Amino acid sequence: MTLSNDASDSPASPYQASGSLRGRTVLISGGSRGIGLAIAVRAAKDGANIVLMAKTGEPHPKLAGTVYTAAEQLAAVGGQALPLVGDVRNDDDVARAVSAAVDRFGGIDVVINNASAIDLSRTDMVDMKKYDLMQDINVRGTFLLSKLALPALRASGAGQILTLSPPLNLDPQWAGKHLAYTMAKYGMSLTTLGLAEELKADGIRVNSLWPCTLIDTAAIRNMPHGDQMVQAARGPQIMADAAHAVLTGANLGAGGAASGNFYTDEQVLAAAGVADFRPYSLGASEDRLVADIFL
Repeated sequence: MTLSNDASDSPASPYQASGSLRGRTVLISGGSRGIGLAIAVRAAKDGANIVLMAKTGEPHPKLAGTVYTAAEQLAAVGGQALPLVGDVRNDDDVARAVSAAVDRFGGIDVVINNASAIDLSRTDMVDMKKYDLMQDINVRGTFLLSKLALPALRASGAGQILTLSPPLNLDPQWAGKHLAYTMAKYGMSLTTLGLAEELKADGIRVNSLWPCTLIDTAAIRNMPHGDQMVQAARGPQIMADAAHAVLTGANLGAGGAASGNFYTDEQVLAAAGVADFRPYSLGASEDRLVADIFL
């Protein structure tokens, strides 16, 4: 089964947006495929300016799409796109991306920390190079991109940071199953927790978003038995719609704080009026979908 890189060919969405990202500038890491690209396409449909920073400048033998083909998709649906080949592990690359966003579009309104590496190996089996990779991309990359974008986000007057990371669930099973990956993802979530508190006075909203079920991505398909796993998954459009709802300020519950939240896709979309999640499935019935980890 071939993984499509076209995030615009998803089925009709049950989500009816109440707000728009038109004219807003979004800087996203790792947005050349999968969930990141789906989020970027949804924003581009509003007429947003999208700055894509991803490592894939040349076609990958196993992964569809590049940062340039992603930019073409964004332009095709009505957005403005600035594709940048860069690595969130590299300080200069991240600084250049922030500077390029400001130079091209006049500022940054939203930072989306999407870039992430995964390895679910147990402690005695995990390769330390993979451990370092997860720490560098997931934790340091999220911290660095958020840090360097802060001046532009403050200048926005309505800046937001959205990180794709799970709730800080301290049930020991998650550390016990895949300690290295859990530490890396929770490092991203701690960045949300800390920045939301630190930036209260700056008016910058900082939140995390996580899927309730497995999502069909290239990373999952490249895992052992990945093609079978994604048959019980939802498509990335559900995360794109949920991210859009968070970023446009959809009603997420009376009295709820605008910052420091660890949302799930279902929670956000239910608050936005979605009652039927079946259109997001790849075909499996709701009771056969695989629940995501950390929940």
